[in-house]
Amino acid sequence: MSEIKLNNLHKSFGDFVAVRNTNLTIGNGRFVVLLGPSGCGKTTTLRMIAGLELPTSGQILLDHRDVTWQRARERDIAFVFQLFALYPHMTVRENIAFPLRNERLPRKQIIARVASTARLLRIEELLDRRVGGLSGGDRQRVALGRAIVRQPQAFLMDEPLGTLDADFRELMCLELRKLHNQLGATTVYVTHDQSEAMAMADDIVVMNGGEVLQAAAPETIYHLPETVFVGSFIGSPPMNFLPVDAPVPPGATEVRLAGAAVPVSRCLQGCDKALLGVRPEHVVLDDDGRLRGRVMADEYLGSHQILVVETAAGVVRVRVDKNHVVPLDATIGLTFRVERTLLYDGHSQRLLPSESALVVRKEVAHG
Repeated sequence: MSEIKLNNLHKSFGDFVAVRNTNLTIGNGRFVVLLGPSGCGKTTTLRMIAGLELPTSGQILLDHRDVTWQRARERDIAFVFQLFALYPHMTVRENIAFPLRNERLPRKQIIARVASTARLLRIEELLDRRVGGLSGGDRQRVALGRAIVRQPQAFLMDEPLGTLDADFRELMCLELRKLHNQLGATTVYVTHDQSEAMAMADDIVVMNGGEVLQAAAPETIYHLPETVFVGSFIGSPPMNFLPVDAPVPPGATEVRLAGAAVPVSRCLQGCDKALLGVRPEHVVLDDDGRLRGRVMADEYLGSHQILVVETAAGVVRVRVDKNHVVPLDATIGLTFRVERTLLYDGHSQRLLPSESALVVRKEVAHG
């Protein structure tokens, strides 16, 4: 399997910039998810890696080999599409064998590799059925089989579970991760679904506006988002962000939110405009809390509840125990777990260095 490296990769369509000067290293054998909203550049990036789209500028290295201008068939990369791209008039066996026949491999080798791939995907009983009559999940397995049978240097997958229903998509996430562990293959997977990304990825690359905003392990992306966008996009519900009243000096251990003095982790770098970020599970109901608000809604999620609280500083979502009863319209006090508060520069929207950021980074690094 192979390392994939992107150096200043850029793609424009006329005046529209789809991917902007992207630098990214995808480690050998890693399962990497490109995650972001529609139009963020993730699929264009994947297609450039595959050779289905040529970059405007920049470089693509596959195992230190420059493949930037090579055709797709010369790169030894398998691509799995969202809509399967199978031949409905062929049997499962014929679909899986198709790329091997194109390579003119010996018949015995084709038979052996198709059989091995079918066993791996548990579709042996489907080999002689036509693809057109299969369920969406089975067709997806066949599409994966056609990619796996080639034994390529890397697998690229463009929202391959997007057409499946929610329950089967969750099952296929587990199957894909298990398959990856068995094959040890370098895999780049595109999705806009953060649940898929968090369930499968070794590393998540969050993109927006054609740019990579953060590339890290799922735990780091969740607990230590580098930008306001990442914190808002990752998490259900997302991170709370509240505007700070006044400039924050270096060394500050307290900020004001709508006039209320709120303790925070010591900020190591000041700024004239800041946002306080805190996850809903790190907000605490506290009768003596200085930030007060009215309970607008209660979202019951089975294992827990999310209270939506309107404060003078903005709406705050709070995760509480499923059995905790708080009446609607009640006025409550809130405090934040100081060691989990993060501060962001209001202009750049980027994370400011703080003691909590250092601690969280160390915790994540040590598992």
